[in-house]
Amino acid sequence: MRNAETTKQLILKESANLFNTQGYKATSISDITKATGLTKGAIYRHFESKGHLEKQALRSLGKLMFTELGEKIKLAPNFQSKMEATFAFFEEYMHTPLYKGGCPLMNAAVEADDTNSPLRQQTYNMLAQLKASLQKITENGIKNGQVRPETDSVFYATIFIATLEGGIMMSKLERNDDAITKTIQHLKKLVEEISI
Repeated sequence: MRNAETTKQLILKESANLFNTQGYKATSISDITKATGLTKGAIYRHFESKGHLEKQALRSLGKLMFTELGEKIKLAPNFQSKMEATFAFFEEYMHTPLYKGGCPLMNAAVEADDTNSPLRQQTYNMLAQLKASLQKITENGIKNGQVRPETDSVFYATIFIATLEGGIMMSKLERNDDAITKTIQHLKKLVEEISI
């Protein structure tokens, strides 16, 4: 007999990979049973619905992303190096992704519309967490005399995320690093402009 938590983690891992590569709408419970070797009944014992599983799978992808990114940020000693660690994280996963299928935030955001409210809410929560993290880095930079005091942390967090996600999307479509490289060069200049 399988351990219940081990089974749940297997379902989460395999479904997260499928949702992130095939899409949330396109992935069926049958796809998940094939990937896990479990029955539909076993999946529904752990998750009350496909929507519940989608939300939990995205949460697990987000946790993995924020844990990895958070560790890199913690090691950086100041504002500029924390931002460079953030940019490097997004650039690196173009080549060595933590999960199959690319950025889970972008993938879920493309599919999360008003017809899938739980997925949209989880995607929004993930975006809000990333935005809050970048705002805090900037606000700490201001507090520590590393960033110009008039800097609008909300504005820059928005610009950083939108530019990075756009650069990733373009690089994936064009199948080269040109867009993400140019994007990061531009963002590094912005960081220099607001640094003291």
